[in-house]
Amino acid sequence: MGTESIPKVMLSMGIPIILSMVLQACYNIVDSMFVARIPDTDGITNAGECAVNALTLAFPVQMLIVAFGIGTGVGVNALLAKSLGQRDEEKVAKAAGNGISLALMIYAVFLLFGLFGVRAYIGSQTKDSVILTMGSSYLTICSVVSFGIVLFSIYEKLLQSTGKTVYSTIAQVSGAVVNIVLDPIMIFGCFGLPATGIRGAAYATVIGQIVSMLIAMYFHYRKNTEVKAGVKYLKLERGIVREIYAIGLPAIIMQALMSFMTYGVNLIFGTVSQAAVTAYGIFYKIQQFIFFAGFGLRDAITPIVSFNYGMGDQKRVRQGIFYGLLYTEVIMLAGLVGLELFAKPLIGLFAMSEETEGLCVMASKIIAAGFLFAGGNIAIQGVFQALGCGLDSLIVSLLRLCVIVLPLAWLLARMENAAFMIWWAFPAAELVAVIVAVLFMLRANHKIIKPMRGRESQ
Repeated sequence: MGTESIPKVMLSMGIPIILSMVLQACYNIVDSMFVARIPDTDGITNAGECAVNALTLAFPVQMLIVAFGIGTGVGVNALLAKSLGQRDEEKVAKAAGNGISLALMIYAVFLLFGLFGVRAYIGSQTKDSVILTMGSSYLTICSVVSFGIVLFSIYEKLLQSTGKTVYSTIAQVSGAVVNIVLDPIMIFGCFGLPATGIRGAAYATVIGQIVSMLIAMYFHYRKNTEVKAGVKYLKLERGIVREIYAIGLPAIIMQALMSFMTYGVNLIFGTVSQAAVTAYGIFYKIQQFIFFAGFGLRDAITPIVSFNYGMGDQKRVRQGIFYGLLYTEVIMLAGLVGLELFAKPLIGLFAMSEETEGLCVMASKIIAAGFLFAGGNIAIQGVFQALGCGLDSLIVSLLRLCVIVLPLAWLLARMENAAFMIWWAFPAAELVAVIVAVLFMLRANHKIIKPMRGRESQ
């Protein structure tokens, strides 16, 4: 990260992360595709569409679990990479150990939610007894057995922070493949196993997460020789935790805002129609293909810029920012073109009703218009995390995920042609946010990057 050419190191780190993130999005979609085909029973009609709706209602909490795991991991990533750049081996080890301990504490919170809070949460979004039962069953399993995804989020970042992204990719891919293989087996019942419906989708998900966690742990302890391991480093230290969450807390809040936005959108779109909620849920998972690729590149931008910031190398910091923005925008442009051309056949894979499918196609074409703005936001937020500008990153997230999109969606939902207008809230929010992000980036350049010594790269 300190000597290789920036384009080469960014692609060598970013491509494995992108592949793993895209595969993550793939098995999220596969979950919904299989769930959409759950057969009707004597007491339940349109069971598949009800199941997709239930997954949509459960999704904000799943995102919240990931938010705490990844947000803490982002803080560990930035601190560890910076400490490596400063050659502080003891601080590197403490950053890793404290991150693992924090992950265990996060899991304990969601375990309690899974045991006592799920039904009340799902009930706040729907009064349909079938959807309520399905959503509660699915989310209880995902919360109670969430240790896999939380711990994997930390070990993944530990591997990424030392440049070993290929190993984190192997772990991610392995869990995704296990999930995809188990989905039809556990949902519909194969090889002598009973059909467990939506609960089977949840079991497949958590088993895949545990597989990813175990493989990432193995690679960390065997391959991350730069990071000393030991029980003593698991002891929480106030200073280390403070530094982790100086970057990680804004990242958690940013990720949690996605959860809050989705919950709010579910409520607002529910006033338009139940089909709008289901359509949004399907589109969101298709959109993840593009956004997760952008997030994967962002996860390469952060350690590269952070490492060279720690080294005081102004030239490489600037190169990291330039190529990070360039590559992210290429990804988002490809996603925009792909959705404009192929939205209908992609959405047709979910076998939804004609009304839901029509809404989803319309949503895809409208929301994709804001992808280039979103790409700028994603890349710049990765730079902010690397430079310690957590508040700037948080403000951008607030704008694009809450402050603009939710009030605007609420207003558009009350218009006569609400089923068409509500989708425009998303590109509008991305446009406002990217304008603010660019202004913050100019300020960071003046206050942080320009004063750095222009050390020549080796």
